[in-house]
Amino acid sequence: MIDPASARRGLFLVFMILFLDIIGIAIIMPVLPAFLSELTGDTISDAAIDGGWLLLVYSAMQFLFAPLIGNLSDRFGRRPVLLASVLTFAIDNLICALATSFGMLFVGRILAGISGASFSTASAFIADVSDDTNRAKNFGLIGIAFGTGFALGPVIGGALGEFGPRVPFYGAALLSFLNFVIAFFLLPETLERKHRRRFDWRRANPLGALRQMRTYPGIGWVLLVFFLYWQAHAVYPAVWSFVAAYRYGWSEGQIGLSLGVFGICSAIVMAFVLPRVVSLIGEWRSGALGLVFCCIGLIGYAFAFQGWMVYAVIAATCLEALADPPLRSIAAAKVPPSAQGELQGALSSISSFTTILGPLMFAHIFSSFTTPNAPIRFAGAPYLLSAALIAGAVLLYVTRLKPVDVSRKVTGASGQDCLNPDQSS
Repeated sequence: MIDPASARRGLFLVFMILFLDIIGIAIIMPVLPAFLSELTGDTISDAAIDGGWLLLVYSAMQFLFAPLIGNLSDRFGRRPVLLASVLTFAIDNLICALATSFGMLFVGRILAGISGASFSTASAFIADVSDDTNRAKNFGLIGIAFGTGFALGPVIGGALGEFGPRVPFYGAALLSFLNFVIAFFLLPETLERKHRRRFDWRRANPLGALRQMRTYPGIGWVLLVFFLYWQAHAVYPAVWSFVAAYRYGWSEGQIGLSLGVFGICSAIVMAFVLPRVVSLIGEWRSGALGLVFCCIGLIGYAFAFQGWMVYAVIAATCLEALADPPLRSIAAAKVPPSAQGELQGALSSISSFTTILGPLMFAHIFSSFTTPNAPIRFAGAPYLLSAALIAGAVLLYVTRLKPVDVSRKVTGASGQDCLNPDQSS
C-alpha cells in the first residue's frame, strides 16, 4: 500500500495533470467559432457543424482507446501511461496551432482523443489511493479540476484569442509540456505489483470492457445512468459557444467569462459543498440531488433569452456538480483494485460514445433551429433535449439504483486475474 505522504502528493499531482489538461481543452473553446470560420470560410451555423465533426473524431478516439489504455495501466502501472498521454496532448495542440487546413485539425484531434483517454488512468490512480471513507471526496477532485480548469481556461483563451485564434493553441501546448515535465519528476506509481494483471486484448476494447463489467453485480444500472448523464452533458462543448454568439452576440472574451463562471461555481461546489452534503445525506442522495439540479439547469439555459439569465441559471443550479463524484464512487466500490483501470476505461468509453453522437446531434439541432429558413427559431432547443435525457437518468437512478452500502468490500473475482510479483515483469 502506498504510504499516506506519497498518496497525498500523488493526488495533488493527478489533480494538476487533470487541471492543466482541462485548461488546455477549455482554452480553445472561446476561439473555436472564429478559428473554424477563418479556416473554412463558413458561417457560424455551418461552423457549428464543423466543430461537431472535430468533437466526434476526438470522442471516437477516446471510445476506442480508453479501454486499451485503462487495461495497459492495470498491467504496467498508472505512471507511464499518464506521462505518455500528457506528452501526446502537447504535440496535438502544437499541430492544431500550425494547422493550415481542416484536415490538419482532424489529425490533431485524433491525437488529442488518444491522449485524452488517459482520463481513465487518472481516475484509476485516484481509486488506488482511496478507501471507503474518502472515495467520493477524492473523486470530487476530478470535478474541482474540471471546474477550475473550465473557469480559468476560457478566460485565458478569450484573452489570448484577442491576439488571434491560433494563440490559445500555442498556450495549450506550452501548458501540456510543463505538465509533462512536472509529472516526470514527481508523479509516484500507485498500483502495487501484486495487483497488476495480465494484459488481455479481448478486454482491451470497448465491447470487451463492458462485457467484463457484467461480472460485477449491480454495476449495469450505474453505467446506464452514466450514459444518459454524459449524453446530456455533450450539449455544453457542442453548442455553448455557438448559442452564446448567436443568441447574445457575445465576443470570445464574453464566452470565456461565462464558461469561467460556470466552472468556478462547479469547483466551489466540489471543494466545499460536496464533502458536507455527502457526510450529511450520503452518496446516493447526493447523486440524486445533483441530477435533479442538472435537469433544472438545462431547462433554464434553454429559455435564457438574455445574457444575464445565463449567469442566473448558473448560480441557481450549480448543485448539479454533486452528481458525478457519488456515481463514480458507487461504481468504483463494486470493482476490485486489479480492474479499476478497466472500469475507468469502460466509463471513458461510454462517455466518449455519448460525445461521438452528442456533438453532431446537438449541433444539427442548433443549426436546424437557427438557419434563416428555420420554421421555428429557438437556439435553446439542444438544451431541452438534454434536459429530457437527464430526466430519464433521474427516473432510472431512483427506481433502479437503490441506496446501497458502498463500504461493502468486493469479493469473488477480485483476485482471480492478478499477477504474482514474479509474473509482473
